Amino acid sequence: MIALLSGELAYKAPDHIIVNVGGVGYQLTIPLSSFYSLPEKGNVSLHVHTHVREDALQLFGFLSREEKEMFGLLIGVSGVGPKVAVNILSNCTVPELKQALMEGNLKRLSSIPGIGKKSAERLILELREKVGKLDPGVLPPAVNTPATGVSLEDALSALTNLGYKETLARKALQSIEISPEATLEEVLPAALKHLTR
Repeated sequence: MIALLSGELAYKAPDHIIVNVGGVGYQLTIPLSSFYSLPEKGNVSLHVHTHVREDALQLFGFLSREEKEMFGLLIGVSGVGPKVAVNILSNCTVPELKQALMEGNLKRLSSIPGIGKKSAERLILELREKVGKLDPGVLPPAVNTPATGVSLEDALSALTNLGYKETLARKALQSIEISPEATLEEVLPAALKHLTR
């Protein structure tokens, strides 16, 4: 697996670059954030994610390790492939993306081209806690969060997204006991258990 490439920048385009390493040209797909930060020519060093498929071996390059880590988290979300993950990082810086995920900012996430409301909800549901573990020092407080520490509106949104009627989902959330430290990942199973009784 290729994890890092250092060499001469042979070609640069908004969606990919070619890096000459010892006479071999490696093509790497890059987000726009890396494109803007790269020089026009000279030596470069990029963190690489190697994506292996049955019919292809693709390399994705990032100037920062933080960006590569975020890419890894994004492609772990169901329905998010490497191209969508690059698109997200091209339209949102890593700190901005972390903040949007932690705050449950559906409006910001669904403003990214190709990301609808349901995809944004899935990103928040699956990545909010993981992003927090990545860099716990920069977690902003959640917006409109009640004393429980988890936004009940986020939980309600997740349940309605799963196909439950809003009135039933709201009733389920009101009937379960939620501790002050509870996370969305802890609240949802309890609500689902109540709904499926």
